[in-house]
Amino acid sequence: MFDTAKSILKRDPAAKSLMMVILTYPGLHALGYHRLSHWLHLQHHPLFAAIVARWSTKRTGITIAPGAQIGRRVFIDHGVGVVIGETAVIEDDVTILHGVTLGARGQTNGLRHPHVEPHSFIGAHAQLLGAITIGRHSKIGANAVVIKNVPIYTTAVGNPARLIQHASFEKKTHTNDDI
Repeated sequence: MFDTAKSILKRDPAAKSLMMVILTYPGLHALGYHRLSHWLHLQHHPLFAAIVARWSTKRTGITIAPGAQIGRRVFIDHGVGVVIGETAVIEDDVTILHGVTLGARGQTNGLRHPHVEPHSFIGAHAQLLGAITIGRHSKIGANAVVIKNVPIYTTAVGNPARLIQHASFEKKTHTNDDI
């Protein structure tokens, strides 16, 4: 979690010190509670996992289901109203703004929630619904409703979301990091 706090300090111009991030950022606190809740989930203690997750929601305003898989250095900025579903996967170095939902679209079995690849940015109140993939280095605009996959280096905006290819990606040659 210390690594996450240092990452937030680098990414958030409002953060004045590492101590400020550690003591006052609800997104960091929610991720800490989630680590415990997820561990309990993996140890087959669903009631205790759910209790920790519920307590975290009440304390931070951020709902993260115990089964969600969250990588390193994830930054949930402001956080109030963020909901992350049970089968969601969020990889490393993702930024999520307030009011975002990573939800299901009615399926009841298997993977039901989005998979967000590394270095992606999800704008305020965006809704990512279903078993979709948000490609690495992608950006989801504020209030976008995304129900289809978003390729790497692509921006999705609007309702329903339309895709905008980054100009820099069109000229760029692929590296191993892009595949």
